[in-house]
Amino acid sequence: MSPLANLRKYATTLAQIVRLPVAPLRFNAALEPHHVPQVYAQFTRRHPRYWFIRSKTVGTALIDAGALNTRDKYLDDIKGKNNGAYHAARARKRGYVCTEIDRNAYVDDIHDINISQDSRQGRPMDKAYTEKREHFDVLQNFRYYGVLNPAGKLVAYATFGMYGNFGAFAQLMGHRNNDGIMHLLIVDVVCRHIDEGKLEYIMYDTYFGAQAGLRQFKTILGFKPYRAKYSLQ
Repeated sequence: MSPLANLRKYATTLAQIVRLPVAPLRFNAALEPHHVPQVYAQFTRRHPRYWFIRSKTVGTALIDAGALNTRDKYLDDIKGKNNGAYHAARARKRGYVCTEIDRNAYVDDIHDINISQDSRQGRPMDKAYTEKREHFDVLQNFRYYGVLNPAGKLVAYATFGMYGNFGAFAQLMGHRNNDGIMHLLIVDVVCRHIDEGKLEYIMYDTYFGAQAGLRQFKTILGFKPYRAKYSLQ
């Protein structure tokens, strides 16, 4: 790519960044004094490829839960054929249930999920996932969710951290099928936290850098790109 083409590319990217809405995301260390500041440091460190921005500040994938206010508004935003609510409803009709879980009660199922694919999003599975864990620690600012099939087997799971005025999906893993289990997992978790009314924003990593399929997946579940401004209390 020529220097002029590079310049145009960066100018286009900068214009897109400037137009993004801004979300004030406030970390509260009192929720978990050791872990929360660590995550704040991770989110605000220099981006590995773009030194002039912080790691998770540009194109952050968020749902404005405070503005939606009710689960009905959220579900209305993602209704329609092939959108998130449609796929979640399809999974429910097939007998899948989303619930809070104790991961230590599903050690074998979690390992089966983790090794069910050699790669995800074009990347080999990290060794931390391929090695079986016999015990999972529980953090006080985390919730743990799973999708159970009609036989009661865990087929998908999520770890969800609450950091202050926002919460974020830390892990999302599931068996690959066409039943809508991952849609159900995310939709149900978002609805639960909207009902509780404690979070202003819900995060699912970022848009920039994600493959097109994953960006589309986030979009049909109601996530939109923002510029995040972080603070630590």
